[in-house]
Amino acid sequence: MKIAVDILLAIVSVALILVVLLQSGKSAGLSGAIGGASEQLLGKTKARGIDALLGKITVVLAILFMILTLLAGYFVK
Repeated sequence: MKIAVDILLAIVSVALILVVLLQSGKSAGLSGAIGGASEQLLGKTKARGIDALLGKITVVLAILFMILTLLAGYFVK
């Protein structure tokens, strides 16, 4: 069980880092470099929709990260 929690914690950690890096900030972040061409073709509403989706994914991954961290600490005994 501990190994499964540790593996899930590692996967969620990497996913959380990637999702946070993909979000656009005040300086447009990495999503500006990746989604720049689509913004020109599809308009700015598409970019805002992607940022909203990334925000929701960040919340879910952060909650999973906290739960898995608590479980990993519980199994250390």
